[in-house]
Amino acid sequence: MQTRDDIFNTLRDALVELFELPPECVTLDANLYQDLEIDSIDAVDLIDHIKRKTGKKIAAEEFKAVRTVNDVVEAVYRLVTPAA
Repeated sequence: MQTRDDIFNTLRDALVELFELPPECVTLDANLYQDLEIDSIDAVDLIDHIKRKTGKKIAAEEFKAVRTVNDVVEAVYRLVTPAA
């Protein structure tokens, strides 16, 4: 998972697998809580899934700020990309 596209594809696959969402509903603009109906327990499962895929954990405080799929993509991108 090096590019934002890679991260999005992995995240979309995870959301489809973990929460049985239709792939076409998982877009960058989709709101996790309103559009995809992800609740706080689901968010913890998603954070855990990301940790298993990347070997790194998103801080709970940072995850509280995410609202859309794109927000998650950006948070993971910052996590896996070394600072310049």
